[in-house]
Amino acid sequence: MMNMALARNAIVPCARKPHVAFVLQGLGAGGSEHIVGLLCNHFAAQSWTVTLFAFEDRAARPYYPLDSAVRVMPLGMKSRKMSSLAGLATLWARVRLLRKGFEVAGPDIVVSFLTRTNIISLLASRGLDLPVIISERNNPALQSVGPFWERMRRWTYPRSYGLITMTRGAMDYFHPRMRKRQKVIPNPATLPAKAKAWRRDGRTMVAVGRLTAQKGFDRLLDAFARISSVHSDWRLVIWGEGADREALERQRHDLGLDDRVDLPGVSARPGGWIEDADLFILSSRFEGWGLVLGEAMAAGLPVISYDCQWGPAEMIEHEQSGLLVPEGDIEALASGLDRLCADEDLRARLALNARAAMKRYSPERILQHWQQTIEEALPKLSDADGSKLEVSAISSEC
Repeated sequence: MMNMALARNAIVPCARKPHVAFVLQGLGAGGSEHIVGLLCNHFAAQSWTVTLFAFEDRAARPYYPLDSAVRVMPLGMKSRKMSSLAGLATLWARVRLLRKGFEVAGPDIVVSFLTRTNIISLLASRGLDLPVIISERNNPALQSVGPFWERMRRWTYPRSYGLITMTRGAMDYFHPRMRKRQKVIPNPATLPAKAKAWRRDGRTMVAVGRLTAQKGFDRLLDAFARISSVHSDWRLVIWGEGADREALERQRHDLGLDDRVDLPGVSARPGGWIEDADLFILSSRFEGWGLVLGEAMAAGLPVISYDCQWGPAEMIEHEQSGLLVPEGDIEALASGLDRLCADEDLRARLALNARAAMKRYSPERILQHWQQTIEEALPKLSDADGSKLEVSAISSEC
């Protein structure tokens, strides 16, 4: 699954701990922000120097809690819609800004997330003898980045030290020259600290994600409408925020579901949506992995998901740890919801098996794979500044 070989079974003598910098587009409630928060805290706990760059407003605060030792550097220039010419000028301004940040902070290695940010990070690092590991977090075959960014991706990605995706399908999208070093690392299935025990008598089904077409909440509303009269004691809550809010609210009204469907926005704290959930639905048209699906399963919720590319089929064993329905089949989703709402014993069995299935995606295991990948680049830097960097002895494989 990888050709990022790691020197193992030895500890390199060191005068200092490594300095790792992460680069993100923003600091909000997304899946990339979640895994970066876990990584920052993981390395800070080992006394590494950790810097987090984000193209975010200067006053922005991270949604996910960070160790006090993590240095957060909001760079400004938050992403906004603009003309092509203005966008090109903004691209190079961001490159210059991030390059200055690299020069001032002086990290040993950079780890960047998401296509546009990856391109900017690779451009900003040119000539700095600074290895950059990039990570794609979505389905590159179905998530269009536009012709300009696609050309830039093909040009810059071969310059990266290595590429990380969450699924094999995503990795195979990229030409071999764009992934000379590669590793597939799924998202961890994290369990929120205040996750409750599953309620047999609960009647709230939940979906979570950005209010965009990718997440398929329009299809979920149609499916729920088909069973709402039969299961009048059930409610649907869709957590998240995004550009499609107005359209979804209008669809909810047209379907006569104003008093049955809530759109409360982003939960006040990470994972807070689990506290009132009794059934979880992933209705996405495509995914990079499906972080919230893993969280729901780790919390022991019964789940149903479209079998979209990619992620759900790797987490769910159909009829054992959840239900998978054909991607895009609204009638099949409605039928699956009908089964789950009507069958308490089925919900209980799926909930129990879901929690057990997520043990293979424990944060400890996933973070270990990330550490292996990041440390692989460090030994060749050990004499660059007259000191040596400490590299742990880790031997497990992904």
